[in-house]
Amino acid sequence: MTAADDFALHRAHLVGVAYRLTGSVADAEDAVQEAWLRFSAAEGIRDVRGWLTTVVSRICLDRLRSAAVRRETYVGSWLPEPLLTTGEADDPLASVVRSDGVRMAALVLLDRLTPEQRVAFVLHDAFSLPFNEIADTLGVSEASARQHASRARKAVAGAEPPPRAALAEQQEVLEKFLSAMAGGDIDAVLGLLHPDAVMIGDGGGKVRTAVNTIAGAEKIARFFFGLIRKYGFEDDFPQIRPVQVNGDLGVVIAAQGEMTPRVTTFTVHDGKILAVYDIANPDKLGHVDFLV
Repeated sequence: MTAADDFALHRAHLVGVAYRLTGSVADAEDAVQEAWLRFSAAEGIRDVRGWLTTVVSRICLDRLRSAAVRRETYVGSWLPEPLLTTGEADDPLASVVRSDGVRMAALVLLDRLTPEQRVAFVLHDAFSLPFNEIADTLGVSEASARQHASRARKAVAGAEPPPRAALAEQQEVLEKFLSAMAGGDIDAVLGLLHPDAVMIGDGGGKVRTAVNTIAGAEKIARFFFGLIRKYGFEDDFPQIRPVQVNGDLGVVIAAQGEMTPRVTTFTVHDGKILAVYDIANPDKLGHVDFLV
């Protein structure tokens, strides 16, 4: 088996690790590519998967620390880059999005953590790495690695998103929601939004979306209908294409007049939309195909 063949066996796993650590498709791809370059030049590696996981995690830790500095001046809310898949079994990212841990709601929770907490928590709780290896990745003692993971668990405790709804249920809710929006039926829209629904937008200060989190069904409905009045989607709703985003259903919205491209995804719970995530920052959408 060649080095390339050996690496290919672990690539999907490494992408999953890197994406869950960084929330960035671009950073995940860069980290995996850098790991390949190091792997191709290395010799005598016994535990290939473990070695590669450690390398990718260290690269991602550096990216997380840099991102933490950038976020101090970031305008509005910060959302992960959307990970779009076809839903087909042969999609190379199918195994990555299968996990609940890469759902948009779960990644938003991880952004509450420090870089060290996030790495310790994800590597141990999601990928079952032992703390001695995590300590080596972080450059700390094993006791400190355990403490980072423990603090991470406390930070996200009680805020975990509900279990992923079946895709058939998500599709039914999304179709009804889009139909109600297109028809201007505000009562139907309100009926499809959970009373405690929230909407988070990420435009990075470059394009328009919700700057602050919108809470409550009525406020979210008003926001969406305000978009329709401004951009006239009633006349050209086909500009919206259903897709799978981080394993859940969402939509890709192509540019239309003053409306900039975006990816919007939803959390569905008990037949209603519990959360809306609108990723509009163009820096986070370079990998998205907006052709309808």
